[in-house]
Amino acid sequence: MPSPQQARAQASAITSGKTVPQAEAAPTSQLRALFDGPHLSPGQRRIAQYLIEHITEAAFLSITDLAERVGVSQPSVTRFAGAVGFSGYPALREKLQSIALGSLAGGGAAEEDKSNELQAAVDAEITNLENLRRDFADPDQVIDTGRKLSQSTPLTVLGLRISASLAEYFAYAARRVHPDVRLVNRGGSVAYDALLQSREAGGTWVLAFSMPRHAQETLTAVRVARRAGLRVALVTDLALGPVADEADVTFATGTGSRLVFDSYAATGVMAAALLQAMTDAGPERTQARLEEYEQIAEEHHFFLRD
Repeated sequence: MPSPQQARAQASAITSGKTVPQAEAAPTSQLRALFDGPHLSPGQRRIAQYLIEHITEAAFLSITDLAERVGVSQPSVTRFAGAVGFSGYPALREKLQSIALGSLAGGGAAEEDKSNELQAAVDAEITNLENLRRDFADPDQVIDTGRKLSQSTPLTVLGLRISASLAEYFAYAARRVHPDVRLVNRGGSVAYDALLQSREAGGTWVLAFSMPRHAQETLTAVRVARRAGLRVALVTDLALGPVADEADVTFATGTGSRLVFDSYAATGVMAAALLQAMTDAGPERTQARLEEYEQIAEEHHFFLRD
């Protein structure tokens, strides 16, 4: 009898292309797509991030009010509008209002209720998962990246500080289906050595996790990886910012920020989706490795019997 992981590997293969009727992307996804292409200055990234985080309110602000909220000058807002492809702020605001109103029409504005802070935190994570579900309407980028990660031997997984636990989860699971997974969860020269050794050993890709507060050492490690000739797939909270600028492909998922420490429901699903894509990329290798692992686990009694 196959293990639960084997059964899921056989039954949960990701199908390329649209798997559900075409749905309008989540407002945050639309804004990331709108702002992700241009090379934005740090000040312009502040404006973009504010709009992403406050779209339903910010879409109706005057240029004066928006500049004051973000803490920039009015000419900075005008230059930002031009940088992202609009003739001026009025044209940008019209687009933002279209996105915001589309969200409201689709039920994006939740009715006021009497939920407590813990329930509100869960509600926020549900919203993050709903946004991720919309992004998964077209899973081609996940499928393609999973295949490239599967083909990279060794495969390096990078996660520092708060992101270390996500990297450890991914690396632990990836070792079941990949012959050489190297976890880098310490920064500085230790990370640089590991990245350079991975490239010298024939590795081609790094999967990096960067969650807030984003660590300076993560940015430095990603730059070292790129200089060494490694390509970088990044899982983070926003597709904007210096770390995302260095990545070859970015998967942006919302994080729960209603409690003292962030929660990562959508990020965990994103990591599991990439793992699934890796198993789909090499089904024969996946099956062989899982069968071998189950034999070893049974022989050495790794797990309690249910």
